[in-house]
Amino acid sequence: MIQGDYEHETGHQIFNAFAEKGLLYTEMEMVLLQNHGPFTWGKTAEKAVYNSAVLEELARMAYLTLQINPNTPRIKDTLRLKHYERKHGKDAYYGQGC
Repeated sequence: MIQGDYEHETGHQIFNAFAEKGLLYTEMEMVLLQNHGPFTWGKTAEKAVYNSAVLEELARMAYLTLQINPNTPRIKDTLRLKHYERKHGKDAYYGQGC
C-alpha cells in the first residue's frame, strides 16, 4: 500500500474501518489512523476545522487520563453505545439542535 497509491489506500483503510464498525462518515467526522495523522471533515471547511479542534482536545484528554492512571480501563461497550444511540439511534433524543 505504501509503494502504491498511498492516499487512495489510506482512504480505503478509513472506509473499511468505518464499514467494519458500522459507522457512517456523516455521523463520525473524524478518525485517527495508526502511524498517521488525524483526518477530519465536515459539511463546510469551518466544520472540518472545528472537528480538528475537537479531535485534538479529545486526544489531549485521553493522553492526560493515561498520564494520571496508565491502567485506566476502556469505556464499556454499553456506555459507548448509549452515548452514540442517544444522538444517532432510531430513538435519538440528544443534540438534535446542533
